[in-house]
Amino acid sequence: MAPRGGDPRDAEIGKRVRTLRLQRGLSQTELGTLIDVTFQQVQKYEKGTNRISAGRLQRIAEVMSVPVSFFFAGFEDKPKAGSARLADVDFAFLQTEGALRLARAYARIRKPGVRLQLLRLTEAIADE
Repeated sequence: MAPRGGDPRDAEIGKRVRTLRLQRGLSQTELGTLIDVTFQQVQKYEKGTNRISAGRLQRIAEVMSVPVSFFFAGFEDKPKAGSARLADVDFAFLQTEGALRLARAYARIRKPGVRLQLLRLTEAIADE
């Protein structure tokens, strides 16, 4: 019998848990305490090494104040091998501390004109 490989959706859900945890400013230990698991278990969830049970995912959603459906948004019914998913692109940039700080600062800008100027400046810098 061949060993089972992990489902790529488990890893994607883990990425989303990590992204939310970082956005909320929680450590793995703090999240573990809130959902009654060790920080090592949180690490395994985030890496997709261990699957998150339905009940535990519900608890994570409650702690993070998101609907459970958040973790499944954008999944294809039949994922194609090697295909990029929009969800991969959306969450990939949030994996760094700098990106989260930038997003938080941008969200605090109240003047639409200033936001637009910052967006254009950022796009111009990125295009160079």
